[in-house]
Amino acid sequence: MTHSKRLAAVACAALLSVPFMASADDAAESPISWEVGAVSDYLFRAASQTDEKPTVQAGLTWTSPVGLYVGTWGSGVDFGPGDPDVEVDFFVGYGFDVSEQVNFDVLLNRYTYPGASELAYNELVTTTTIADTWKVNVSYSNDVWNSGTDGWYYGIGGEWGLPNEFSLSANVGRSTFENGVAEDYTDWGVGVSRGFGIANVSLGYYGADGNGRDNFGKLADNRVVLAVKIAR
Repeated sequence: MTHSKRLAAVACAALLSVPFMASADDAAESPISWEVGAVSDYLFRAASQTDEKPTVQAGLTWTSPVGLYVGTWGSGVDFGPGDPDVEVDFFVGYGFDVSEQVNFDVLLNRYTYPGASELAYNELVTTTTIADTWKVNVSYSNDVWNSGTDGWYYGIGGEWGLPNEFSLSANVGRSTFENGVAEDYTDWGVGVSRGFGIANVSLGYYGADGNGRDNFGKLADNRVVLAVKIAR
């Protein structure tokens, strides 16, 4: 994938692309959690990673009793002719309760692309969860999109219960870049979801501001995304 293609599609641990996590009760029963699912479009910070096409995704995580965890997550991608066709992320992290109302999590994610190893890069992701409702995300890469320059992401999102076991979620984020690798831009999303046992179905509407559309073209147009995932 060329650098210009990288600007048109980026990659897992963001507010719009977080792997579907097992419930706290499941985590207490087993240190291993997993998820499999399908999405109508794989978005990363409002940019399609699959050329606006559906794909399958899967992940596996081991969590220790003290909050340390390691895992991997994968998805199909489509950046144009040739490799890569798959993204595989490897991550290690640690989460702990700051207080009864606040949890802090720090994760180091390695984005890799089999068949295009030169595109791999790292990102440090921090997430602060407040009252089990609000999430504040700050992420940093010293080699964003394998460009050799710094990139930051700042995001805030929330989730609220609705009648009949539905949930409403919303988020907004800001990506900033050094050395003109891309224009700073804002992404946003709003969605509804419902759980059915170990399955979850969500429908969301996502988009980016004018700078985001300048960066990624039609891949950052406003769009509806359907996701169906099973996790345990």
